[in-house]
Amino acid sequence: MPDRVAQPGRTHGTSASPTSERLRLQVSSDPANLAAVRHACEAFCLRCGLSAAAAADVGLCVNEAMANITRHAYEGATDKPVELTGWFDGQALHVTIRDWGNGKLPAPPRANKDPLTPGGLGMVCLLELMDEIVYTPQPDGMLVTMSKRKT
Repeated sequence: MPDRVAQPGRTHGTSASPTSERLRLQVSSDPANLAAVRHACEAFCLRCGLSAAAAADVGLCVNEAMANITRHAYEGATDKPVELTGWFDGQALHVTIRDWGNGKLPAPPRANKDPLTPGGLGMVCLLELMDEIVYTPQPDGMLVTMSKRKT
């Protein structure tokens, strides 16, 4: 069960249109939170009108980004904060994930990755499945923004 998973809320008014809904999640870097966050993101994508395949892509990428935060930004610590926000602008679904880790930019995927060796595939998933990924270093961590166009 995730630490503190906020339920999706409306940002303004009472409109039920997908563009007014936001997903806000606050969890720890504990890998036990990954499944609940992934399911919440996938459900949010579906409510915003993305296809099941696109929702699964976003869910997988969120899962991989959060696993990388625990492994790399927090060097395995499972009690550090992670905040996720999702919104749909009518054309694309956007997700930001904020950490307060070491602030290092991720290394590019290795060209000759051995598929039998664990690790190293998260960045490949992000680059292949999302339409845009932007890493924005913060004074005290990192903010990643991922976007998936509605097709």
